[in-house]
Amino acid sequence: MVAKIFIDGEVGTTGLQIRERLAGRRDLEVLSIAFDKRKDEDERKRLLNAADIAILCLPDEAAKESVRLIDNGTTRVIDASSAYRVDPDWTYGFAEMDKGQAQAIAEARLVSNPGCWPQGLIAGLRPLIAAGLIPADFAAIYHGISGYSGGGKQMIAEYEAPEATPSQFMPYGLTFAHKHVPEMTRYTGLAAAPLFQPVVGNFAQGMTTSIPLHLGALASVPTGAQIHAALADHFAAIPESFVRVAPYDPALGKTAALDPQTHNGTNTLTLHVFANDARAQAAIVAVYDNLGKGASGAAVQNLNLMLGVAARESLAA
Repeated sequence: MVAKIFIDGEVGTTGLQIRERLAGRRDLEVLSIAFDKRKDEDERKRLLNAADIAILCLPDEAAKESVRLIDNGTTRVIDASSAYRVDPDWTYGFAEMDKGQAQAIAEARLVSNPGCWPQGLIAGLRPLIAAGLIPADFAAIYHGISGYSGGGKQMIAEYEAPEATPSQFMPYGLTFAHKHVPEMTRYTGLAAAPLFQPVVGNFAQGMTTSIPLHLGALASVPTGAQIHAALADHFAAIPESFVRVAPYDPALGKTAALDPQTHNGTNTLTLHVFANDARAQAAIVAVYDNLGKGASGAAVQNLNLMLGVAARESLAA
């Protein structure tokens, strides 16, 4: 049976990349809206209700409007906005988060695609909290650098305009109220919000994130090897996981593998563990594509799960 897919917002950055990944699929029929009818509510409603799965690549309020337009009770939804990421009626679309998460996504009608920034934090911290190596009340700090494509069409235009002279390294989110923080807090298992400080770099796509861990104040201080083992065990137990854990080398102080563009064009997320046990300090660094595992790749992975096909269909590892 050929599944009908409608990408609402297919001309945006995420929508275009999803469309590109689905090109050539014989098990899908991608419904498309005429250019001059993109803002026609009746036509959007018709296509949303005609689809087996609708993928929403829209701003939050527009995504909510699309959900309201679905009235058939059968169309399943993958929402790439942040509108429903902490809504209990929606299933969170990070398949590697827990052993049962991929199955939960496969059975869900409503799936909220995760944000790009939260995945590095959740992947690095949630397994450690679950293993008891890090307490839920840990004062977590999270930072990193992402390509400017994560800011959407407006930021892309600002960086790519012929007269543009953008900064190579521009911190932002300095009110510490980034829209991803509620999602980060809920799905890491932290008792309080992390201190999150992101940076946009002068490169199109890719990202590197870091969780520095000052471990000395803990009642029981985990070693770097224990942190690495907990992460490796967690992701090894996830079927068809796109999250990898790099080998642990306590003497490694620098590696080209941390280039934020390392996994561009793929759905891979790699975790690296660095530690100095004598100082009771560690860091967990994640590298992934903000437009891949951080957006369109994750959406296609969730689509595959919901359709019951191989998770790697249309996705480069």
